[in-house]
Amino acid sequence: MNNIYFKDIDNTNENIVRKIKLKSDQEKFIETVDECLEEARTCSQWNPVAIYHKEEVIGFAMYGSFGPNKDTWIDRIMIDERYQGKGFGRIAMTDLIDIVSKKYDVNTIYLSIVEQNILAYSLYKSIGFEYINEKDVNGELIFKYTI
Repeated sequence: MNNIYFKDIDNTNENIVRKIKLKSDQEKFIETVDECLEEARTCSQWNPVAIYHKEEVIGFAMYGSFGPNKDTWIDRIMIDERYQGKGFGRIAMTDLIDIVSKKYDVNTIYLSIVEQNILAYSLYKSIGFEYINEKDVNGELIFKYTI
């Protein structure tokens, strides 16, 4: 089933990625794709990617590594509402963990979530992320994954 792969955002997929839509009750939990792409333009450490299943764009993710300690984050991941509930989020996240850890040669990856995002909380805990009892500057819960 794992026909999930990632491609950098370019002129062949940017318009499609910008049309990714979350369920209305999820929109308050994460920035829009437009906001993410703008952030990536102003901060070159971010790497935004389209998530594909077969030949369809099904989602978006953004990751990066920062500072002298190479703090590495999978900062954004979203699956279009049409593809949710099919296990793609779990597969994409586990694949991203592998890609990001190898790309940056790290054993620890961080992410943060809005505290009310119960579905993301459950998903990330089940994958192996642990809440580290800290919040980021926006008040989001910080999780750590150790390989």
